[in-house]
Amino acid sequence: MSLLKSQGYRVTPVKIDVYFNVDAGTLRPQEHGEVFVTHDGMETDEDLGHYERFIHQNLRGENYVTAGQVYQEIIRRERAFEYAGETVDVIPHVTDEIIRRIKLAGTVNNAELVIVEFGGTVGEYKNGIFYEATRILDFKEPENVIQLHVTYFPYLANVGELKSKPAQTSVHILNGMGIQPDIIVARSEKPVDRKRLEKLALYTNVKPEYIFSAPDMPNIYEVPLLLANSGKGLDDTCLTLLGLKPRRHTLLTSWKKLLTSIKKKKEKTLKIAMVGKYFVTGDYRLADSYISVIEALRHAAWRLGSDVKPFWIDSEDLENKKASLEGFDGIIVPQGWGARGTEGKVAAAKFARENKIPYLGLCFGMQMATIEFARNVLNLKKANTTEADPKTPHPVIHIMPKQEEYLSRRQYGGTIRLGAWPCVVKKGSKLAEVYLKYGRVKKARPKNGKILIFERHRHRYEFNNKYRRKYQKNGFVISGTSPDGKLVEAIEISNHPFFIGTQFHPEYISRPLTPHPLFVSFLEAVIKLKT
Repeated sequence: MSLLKSQGYRVTPVKIDVYFNVDAGTLRPQEHGEVFVTHDGMETDEDLGHYERFIHQNLRGENYVTAGQVYQEIIRRERAFEYAGETVDVIPHVTDEIIRRIKLAGTVNNAELVIVEFGGTVGEYKNGIFYEATRILDFKEPENVIQLHVTYFPYLANVGELKSKPAQTSVHILNGMGIQPDIIVARSEKPVDRKRLEKLALYTNVKPEYIFSAPDMPNIYEVPLLLANSGKGLDDTCLTLLGLKPRRHTLLTSWKKLLTSIKKKKEKTLKIAMVGKYFVTGDYRLADSYISVIEALRHAAWRLGSDVKPFWIDSEDLENKKASLEGFDGIIVPQGWGARGTEGKVAAAKFARENKIPYLGLCFGMQMATIEFARNVLNLKKANTTEADPKTPHPVIHIMPKQEEYLSRRQYGGTIRLGAWPCVVKKGSKLAEVYLKYGRVKKARPKNGKILIFERHRHRYEFNNKYRRKYQKNGFVISGTSPDGKLVEAIEISNHPFFIGTQFHPEYISRPLTPHPLFVSFLEAVIKLKT
């Protein structure tokens, strides 16, 4: 996508997930990874976050499709008699709906090229109808469709060999569905040599020059240049097969500068504690649950010429004294839900406040910092969020009125505060300093020149304004609010090197070429204390 955009084409992606969830909002992060939120409020698979970071543009809800959305719409139309008495069937009605959504994404994004990623693996029962839809689309519009198959070459370390059999088999399964790949991208731990690429070409009926090796790279941002430099280039090959003319690249210079910066030897490595509760799954610890936060940290570190090393700290381990925050240069408490592990996150906020360690609280992390301040500075014992303790005597974080109504009706999916919302930043605050120094901000005319920002949200609970004055009298700064002043969107603590919490998610709009101001300033504070 980034290569095609660099050539001047208007391009947009579509991610198709074949499960029956309508969106990703109710999925466990340990099983599915992070839930990414678009500017218009769609809760999506984390892949859309990667797409935005690579093509540097905001995507929309239409860029994300699930089987749940497809079947929900078909049933709605049938109940509304929109099929006018037809027998509603898998073909053509399900396949037509899939194709309609693919084309809709292109239309609403004013795109010339739409790149569709089908989630899952070739051969799974559940994704068959989606492959059938692409076969039909290819059959009806062969001049407008190419089939690109991403396959895998496992490396057998004990014999030192890459095996092509799984790749051959996956293509044969596609052939059985009536699909012949035009291009193959061969993923592998190591580069696929010419001998094996030619063997794959022979067995799959794909020209050798249309097969591209994509080995593991030290950094995912190296992939576009790898594919652009592979012979004719994947981008040029795609355009040629679509009957379009390759153009001169216009964006690769900045990308090359970024990679030069990434590869340059760094003098400092910053150790950041990520205090969360969605790392552990079985015997493994995964980074995917907070991938946008991790990428935002990397973007900021590269901007500042440093390395950053995140450490996963399970908040329940902090609660049980099995983990410590000693020795870390900075602390981030990212998003979370429910009561489990909250006391560990509160403890992390306390440790950062008392020891003057740079702290960045994201959404739930802001709420945990608010609770900690109430208990240990305002002396409001047992202060809490009603999400963790509905009977707390001091609900400093409480549910938004409309949200309570949704929960009483068990309307969980798609009902929380989502998408980009405006925030007015307090003049003279640390937050204002951050955005003025590193951000591109506009002044909100109705608010007497105060900074107006737009950031993405994903939450159901908010700061309780009943306690607002008490906080403000004790060095707790309300540095960001909704334009009407009713919702607290950001907080900070005075007399601290860096202690900021945001109700919004700045990590969602950080990009490698334009790192988010909050992450840059957070690491800048870390470096200053480390020097």
